[in-house]
Amino acid sequence: MENTFMSSSPFHEKAKLNPLRSRTDVASFLASMLDALEPYTSTNGARIHLGHTATHFDEVAAQLEGFSRPIWGLASLLAGGGTYNGVSRWCSGLGSGTDPKNREFWGSMRDKDQRMVECSAIGYALSVAGHEFWEPLSETDKVNIGNWLGGMNDKKMPNTNWLWFRVFANLGLSRVNSPRADPNRMKADLDHLDTFYIGDGWSRDGPEGIVQLDYYSSSFAIQVAQLLYSKLAQKEDPKRCEEFRNRARMFALDFVHYFDSEGRAILFGRSLVYRFAMSAFWSALAFAFDPANGEDGVDYSLPAPLTWGVIKGLQLRNIRYWAHTQPGAFDRSGILTLGFSYPNHNLLENYNSPGSPYWACKAFICLALPESSLFWTAEEEEYPASLRNTIRVMKHALQITTNLGGHTYLLSSGQQCSYPVKQSAAKYGKLAYSAAFGYSVPVASLTLEELGGDSTLAISGDAEETWKCRRVTKEARFEGNENRWLRSMWYPYPDVEIETWLIPPTSHAPLWHIRVHRIRMQDGDRVLSTAEGGWAIYGQGQDQRALDPIQDGEESESEGTFASGGLARVVSKAGVAGIVDLSPDVTRTGQALRTDANTNLISARAVLPVLRASYEEKRKDIWLVTGVFGLPFDRSGDKHKMGWIEEWKKRPVLPKGISDLMK
Repeated sequence: MENTFMSSSPFHEKAKLNPLRSRTDVASFLASMLDALEPYTSTNGARIHLGHTATHFDEVAAQLEGFSRPIWGLASLLAGGGTYNGVSRWCSGLGSGTDPKNREFWGSMRDKDQRMVECSAIGYALSVAGHEFWEPLSETDKVNIGNWLGGMNDKKMPNTNWLWFRVFANLGLSRVNSPRADPNRMKADLDHLDTFYIGDGWSRDGPEGIVQLDYYSSSFAIQVAQLLYSKLAQKEDPKRCEEFRNRARMFALDFVHYFDSEGRAILFGRSLVYRFAMSAFWSALAFAFDPANGEDGVDYSLPAPLTWGVIKGLQLRNIRYWAHTQPGAFDRSGILTLGFSYPNHNLLENYNSPGSPYWACKAFICLALPESSLFWTAEEEEYPASLRNTIRVMKHALQITTNLGGHTYLLSSGQQCSYPVKQSAAKYGKLAYSAAFGYSVPVASLTLEELGGDSTLAISGDAEETWKCRRVTKEARFEGNENRWLRSMWYPYPDVEIETWLIPPTSHAPLWHIRVHRIRMQDGDRVLSTAEGGWAIYGQGQDQRALDPIQDGEESESEGTFASGGLARVVSKAGVAGIVDLSPDVTRTGQALRTDANTNLISARAVLPVLRASYEEKRKDIWLVTGVFGLPFDRSGDKHKMGWIEEWKKRPVLPKGISDLMK
């Protein structure tokens, strides 16, 4: 029997009773989240204080985050005709936070100020729910709000998605006819943001030279902003709005491959503390493409095979995943925690305040649609059958996604953050990222257990005192027929270069992918150690103790760990993760490594199948070939749990183009 003692918060227990299938259900879930914030709200409503951890910006801006980010959900609820008993807290806070004479004043704008980020939610609220957030206010409050939001128009901003925050500040001010709206500034920002566009629906998060294409290019910022603008500014800016809708159609057909049939999204990149904001693109797409109250002659058609029922399923399954199955995402008072599946400060960037996770409220944009909308009246549909068991090349992202065999993940090369970000090697440099197993981050810098080295090749040149992983990738490109694999270079030491090939699964072995590494040492004298990790997986047994070693051989389907010769495998309630050495002339040893607690973002107690070796003899090139196996068990019960051993017995075949190179 599952041990449920203190395993979830009262909020989580309440959420589990909510099926989260209708607009009323989702509105109720949002209201519960908003209610939980009331005890932490200041007297005049302008600040919400949720904890004492620090950020690189000031404490007032951190408490402003707690105030503003829930507005993404609240404003949407009100825009769609809903009500919320606590709306007065935010109306009061909007007036007091922008009043220089009020003790809760947020402070005036400075160059590159964090306050700019929070303007986007407020501008959106004025645009869609001015009847609640603007009309009841006094003239003095309206002047103060206009002055505060308009105060960013002459300030310097980062050359990133931040420019969208100023666009929404001006859009909101224009919607309520504030004299502080600056249409020229808004147009200039929009024109510049269009230079981020790189084709096929994709935009990078900055000018040329920025290479990461993470969730900021989609659900966290750019795509969502474009979709909202396309709905709100159609009358004034029809040509640009049409372009944004066309981009969204193309992007949607790529982005859908980042989600699995259970509602989970592939974990990749920074700011994952925003959680269900990862699915906000689908909410914004529904809002922008709903034809009700739209302009005549505008094309609101969805790209096949996406239908209203499919979009509804993609969005609501993701919200249900968090509300129903991730109790660690909330504390016992119903506040979103700093972490992912559980509180985890190892994950955080230095801009994550206790209020930051409420960016997740962007997922509630679908509430801006009324009960009668196509989104809410559609019958929820499963993940499209035509998109299952597919492999898709993401040309611009330098990624290959796959869901063959029921495991949704991606292979990645060529992405890295263009500025210092905590744990950037883990967030951008790993070889593969999964929706089911997530990724791991280091908790320290010495032992392999501390490294959390899943889905990466770790290199040590100091007798395993420290380990290095791929962070900066060079010369990344697609190769093979129809761009079927990724090839790239990386340089852990000045005298060591590593060339890596990533080969997705095939119908012959759908649960395996292949990695090939050529390690070249310029002088041949360095002694190297390597540790290559597969998927990190939940490491507890049915008795909730650490998994035991399997005693009855490789072909056993029993729960536990198994390591023998050049392979390692882990089986738990989460699924199966394994790794096999296929190298032609190198021998590696398999190990089921218990990583340090709180390295993996999904499983706080994880086990990692690893292949390890040291190379002491002088040689110029070392060729490593690795087969990586992953099968998630679905959360509902028995699917995939029996008979997987036949898939494990299969071994992936190296493409001839790569085997010829090795010769």
